[in-house]
Amino acid sequence: MRSVHVKFLVDLLVWGAAIPVAFWLRLGSFDLGSQYFKAMLYLSLMGVVYKSILILYFRMNFQVWQRFSLNDLGVLLKAVTASFLISTAISFYLPSVPRSVPLIALLVSIAGLTGIRFLVRSSYENARRVVSIGTGTSKRVMVIGAGDAGSMFVREMLRHPEQGLMPVALLDDDMSLRGKRIHGVPVAGGLDQLTSTARKFQADMVLFAIPSATGEVIRKVVNTAKSAGLTYKVVPALYELVGDQIQISQIRDVNLEDLLRRPPAELDIARISDYLKQKVILVTGAGGSIGSEVVRQIVRFYPRKVILFGRGENSIFTLQQELLRNWPEIEFITLIGDVRDEERLRFVFQQYRPQVVFHAAAHKHVPLMEDSPDQAVLNNIFGTRNVARMCLDYAVERFVNISTDKAVNPTSVMGTTKRIAEMLVANYAQKVGPGQAFMSVRFGNVLGSRGSVVPTFMRQIKEGGPITVTHPEMTRYFMTIPEASRLVLQAGGLAGNGNVYVLDMGQPVKIADLAHDLIQLSGAKNIEVTYTGMRPGEKLYEELLTSSEGVTKTSHQEILVARLEKPDEAWLREKLELLHRAALSSNYVSVRSLLREIVPESSVKLS
Repeated sequence: MRSVHVKFLVDLLVWGAAIPVAFWLRLGSFDLGSQYFKAMLYLSLMGVVYKSILILYFRMNFQVWQRFSLNDLGVLLKAVTASFLISTAISFYLPSVPRSVPLIALLVSIAGLTGIRFLVRSSYENARRVVSIGTGTSKRVMVIGAGDAGSMFVREMLRHPEQGLMPVALLDDDMSLRGKRIHGVPVAGGLDQLTSTARKFQADMVLFAIPSATGEVIRKVVNTAKSAGLTYKVVPALYELVGDQIQISQIRDVNLEDLLRRPPAELDIARISDYLKQKVILVTGAGGSIGSEVVRQIVRFYPRKVILFGRGENSIFTLQQELLRNWPEIEFITLIGDVRDEERLRFVFQQYRPQVVFHAAAHKHVPLMEDSPDQAVLNNIFGTRNVARMCLDYAVERFVNISTDKAVNPTSVMGTTKRIAEMLVANYAQKVGPGQAFMSVRFGNVLGSRGSVVPTFMRQIKEGGPITVTHPEMTRYFMTIPEASRLVLQAGGLAGNGNVYVLDMGQPVKIADLAHDLIQLSGAKNIEVTYTGMRPGEKLYEELLTSSEGVTKTSHQEILVARLEKPDEAWLREKLELLHRAALSSNYVSVRSLLREIVPESSVKLS
């Protein structure tokens, strides 16, 4: 409490001195003469009264000077502005007061009050820094990237020396920054000077602070840092950052997603918001990797209500609890159900009347579906048909079916069922009314999704290896889950009825290269990579388009439209009826034969 009183007296003293200093600056002498002296004395004594009131009203004496921030500065500026207005009004009744004195006093007040605060904060931070360095626990950090993110992390490290991170240099390829200092830390060179600069400044650690950088650049820095014997960390990618919040706790280890990072997709936020804000939205398969991330992206646009629909009660419950913690202002309806159950779906649509539907429920594991083709058919094809039918019956504005690159020239049951699901959605799209749009979005593998290679490889590394890869030349397209989900939302905003949108997946990646990257990042020793041979239904290379498909551009550079051949509706309905009966009776031979008949480019095995 004592410090509050001391701050009050210091503020009053510094602020009170502003009037005499203003007179001296205006008149150029302390010898003011009786006329000016009386006016200065009267104005200063009046200032003691109203400035005391302003200090208490704005609680300036409760500010923590060691943590003086922009918010504190805003409060201070309000107080001195109020003081300026009061002193200006009083000066009109004192003819001996030069009209410029209140303005000069305003500037002197700002300089004095902020100056003393920044002096205290600087002294405090320097003292803590000296103590931290004296303990010998600080790591000397070289920051890669002198842009906004790098600058903010340098500032945070300097402000929080107790975290044990001391920035000693920055590297940036922008030549205009060379030789400059950011928060007192020099920009010592470009990225190609990492090793020599680390040696010069005796750096222990490299912090990669360019959120928009590609994986190729990050990989280069990681390899150089590792060869130089430096530890390496990274700041979050752009999609991980919330607003302009920067904290030291966000610094993390480099992971596989960083090495595969692509330039961030530019989203048309207004177009996405137009069809999601204040709408009732249903997500099927909401507990899955893609479905749950779609929900996390949707809530950023403040829908009126989100219906979480899925079969797995544990995953749905976990997602529900996360959303209730992070988005308490949005209403969530949590429903357990199966898209194969048409009556359950009808109840949901009738009860809640969703306006936008994202269909993410699917069986997606390729080898497992080879052994259970009937279940793949019932879930992926007829589950999709049920959802599409409900969307048509209840006039849903936007229906987005999430598909896969495995639907292209499919060699597996799973891929073939997803191709037929695309055909079904396209056929239902021909029946929609004004203001409705049904579409599919096709993309490749997503890093970290359940059943994908990355969690499997991480488990194998933890167990001491080996990592098992089916074929040394096997390649796949990869996206991060958030990136894929955001582009799904963007495709929905394009509203092309009947379209199959294809996401630009970048360059395909060898699975074997992923395995070696994970071994390197984990720091594990003596982990071998062994090759086990391709599994049933697998393809060596994935494709995003069939040989007969072409693409047209959309207004978004990372989303294309596939030009698909649409089968005759009556013929498709007849074949699907036969397929449905075969699946219900678990007649695997008939199921496989009909899949190939409906999708002629499919090479699903007949037995």
